[in-house]
Amino acid sequence: MVASSEAFDIRLKTNAQEIEALLDALLSDDMRQDEIARPDSLRAAMHYAVLNGGKRLRPFLVVESALLLGGDKEAALRVGAALECIHCYSLVHDDLPAMDDDKLRRGKPTVHIAFDEATAILAGDSLLTYAFDIIAADETRLPEQSKVGLILALARSAGLGGMAGGQALDLAAEKNTPDERGIVTLQAMKTGALIRFACEAGAMIAGASSGDRKRLRAFGEKIGLAFQLADDLLDVTSDAATMGKATGKDVGRGKGTLVSLRGIGWAETELRRHVEDATRLLAPYGDAAATLAATAHFVAARKS
Repeated sequence: MVASSEAFDIRLKTNAQEIEALLDALLSDDMRQDEIARPDSLRAAMHYAVLNGGKRLRPFLVVESALLLGGDKEAALRVGAALECIHCYSLVHDDLPAMDDDKLRRGKPTVHIAFDEATAILAGDSLLTYAFDIIAADETRLPEQSKVGLILALARSAGLGGMAGGQALDLAAEKNTPDERGIVTLQAMKTGALIRFACEAGAMIAGASSGDRKRLRAFGEKIGLAFQLADDLLDVTSDAATMGKATGKDVGRGKGTLVSLRGIGWAETELRRHVEDATRLLAPYGDAAATLAATAHFVAARKS
């Protein structure tokens, strides 16, 4: 069963509001133990980078995966907030002149435009490290062993062998277009790794079995592939006003994607296949997984 569109939208919006309230509190000017000061310009840039809209899909996946398996919602929200800090740091750095050189993000000036380039770099650095602070903190009420596992999994998903490595491959692809296998690897790292973590993290928070953890990890891999295919399709079929950022960038830079390699029709068919595969993975959970199943369909059908 898949949750109705209306029920899903309400749940997604409610979770986004909860995550944003938590992030707002975490990025206030209230210092934490052992902090010496919170420079206002840096804190403001971090706040701007994180609280500038967005659907909060990754933390939503953490929370819904945890709830599916009986995990604690408050702990899941904090892990989701940490993951969102990692995601937003990557966007700040991705927008920099040395990388994608974007002026808009979600319809607003990017951080290096709204502040300056040095502050944007430091904001990204600070959000990256703050993510691990959030998980390790006493306020995240999980067993210490679970926290260590989550920190390790997130580090592996975000670093050399995950998102950051994928960003390096993406930059290299502007000069040497990878083959299909290379594109799949690049996208699984740059986009898919954090989405995979989001789903697996829910099982880790719940202290679920290795079987449940593998199943949700596989679900995350499938919707990660779907997310990137949908993103590549939007890059060639949508416009900047709808997306809130520049479109047609991949074509303009000669960067290979599965859409440019195989065509729009193939990509749309493949996108539907990934959603079907993801939904089948949830079958053992029955109606309890209706919201996660709806998330897979949402990822494929999104317009921005």
